[in-house]
Amino acid sequence: MAITAAMVKELRERTGAGMMECKKALVETEGDINAAIELMRKSGMAKADKKAGRTAAEGLVAIKLSDDGKTAAIVEVNCETDFVTKGEDFKNFVDAVARQVLDKQPSDLDTLLAMSISNDDDTSVEDTRKTLIAKIGENMNVRRFDLVKAKGQIATYMHGNRIGVVVDLEGGEESLGKDLAMHIAASHPVCVSEAEVPADVIKKEKEIFSAQAAESGKPADIIEKMVDGRIKKFLKEVTLLGQPFVKDPDQTVEKLLSKSGAKVSCFVRYEVGEGIEKKQENFADEVMAQMKG
Repeated sequence: MAITAAMVKELRERTGAGMMECKKALVETEGDINAAIELMRKSGMAKADKKAGRTAAEGLVAIKLSDDGKTAAIVEVNCETDFVTKGEDFKNFVDAVARQVLDKQPSDLDTLLAMSISNDDDTSVEDTRKTLIAKIGENMNVRRFDLVKAKGQIATYMHGNRIGVVVDLEGGEESLGKDLAMHIAASHPVCVSEAEVPADVIKKEKEIFSAQAAESGKPADIIEKMVDGRIKKFLKEVTLLGQPFVKDPDQTVEKLLSKSGAKVSCFVRYEVGEGIEKKQENFADEVMAQMKG
């Protein structure tokens, strides 16, 4: 059967794939467009599997808030380059994933990936991801998500599309919640209070500070005081309540909340790529590798 330009055009519009790939699929399926789409999806899965080992440390953070303002979903989806994050296909995928997290409230990442991408499309989130990899040519991952169900009122803040914060604030004005969300974005606290800092983290820091202080040659009792002082400083740095408030460094966040009769129940802060080890490659070597293969 002759493969016409119109058939190739229709397949391109329906799949977003390249012209030659569309023509090849139509030839293999003897002009059956639906069969060609199925074939391309299967080959797309293979392409996605080949790209799975490539580091995806760029991406987007997205936040969705329920109509009543009582539930928030925050997600991070990664890709390989910042260029891809500017494309509508990737943006729409991230938006759809965030919407499903809010609406369906999955218990874990595997459950989310098995869900349909939307109420109007039965394709799973995972299959949609793989199809997008085949179309765009980069590895991408739905890395993580959180759901915050408010005890008080939810405040959110997005710094561009790379840092997102959700805060559950009990008491206080709406403006206070926004200020706290911005503070968390800028100051990166690990948790709300000292009581929430894991004991093993404190133990590890104490060991490090003790080893550093021992090099001073000071008596043991002085070293103990030095270590205690460093631990207290560390706890102030990593806890929201202990940090100086960014808009008024003369007072801590704890004092700010106390004045307003407010309390932070919890917060979530996502930053694109945090904790992902980026592979550093020599540009010339990278080009040579591509030429060879």
